[in-house]
Amino acid sequence: MLNFVFLGPPGSGKGTQSAKLIEDFGFIHLSTGDIFRAELKSGSALGLEAKGYLDSGLLVPDDVVIRMIEQKLDASPANAGFIFDGFPRTQVQAEALDNLLELKGMPLQFVVLLEVPDSILRERLTERAKTSGRSDDANPEIIEKRIRVYQNETFPLIDFYGNQGKLNRVAGVGHIDEIYARIRLSLHI
Repeated sequence: MLNFVFLGPPGSGKGTQSAKLIEDFGFIHLSTGDIFRAELKSGSALGLEAKGYLDSGLLVPDDVVIRMIEQKLDASPANAGFIFDGFPRTQVQAEALDNLLELKGMPLQFVVLLEVPDSILRERLTERAKTSGRSDDANPEIIEKRIRVYQNETFPLIDFYGNQGKLNRVAGVGHIDEIYARIRLSLHI
């Protein structure tokens, strides 16, 4: 089992590359955004708890997010591994995820950081808005805010995982297959 975190700003290619890894190796993609939407839609106890925070304009607390992730881990005990995308975003979340995975006997082996210059991110997001219909990718002000939020939240994780020897920096520029080859090399697969 191979468990790893995908870090990278919006538009860096995490979703595209995750899809290729899932197709080729059978990893399970755990995106906190997808998990939230599924839990809210299902009306589960955790979904209702999260909804209470969201309806009040508050962030869902880390312990609720960790419990959602734990449910997903427990639902798929035998698989190729997990790709964590969108979580963790802070060092507190990274420590909680490390603790959970250690407790389950499925430690995090790698962190893949897709590095893409901001100018290329802007181009990719603008193009994605045209093809996917994502309104958050069409507004330059929202794009800038998302990039800043990523930088503010994620930069401490780079040091955190770097100090653990788990961080793999991957150039996220070039043809999709070239980037994919670099990711596979960084994961030793």
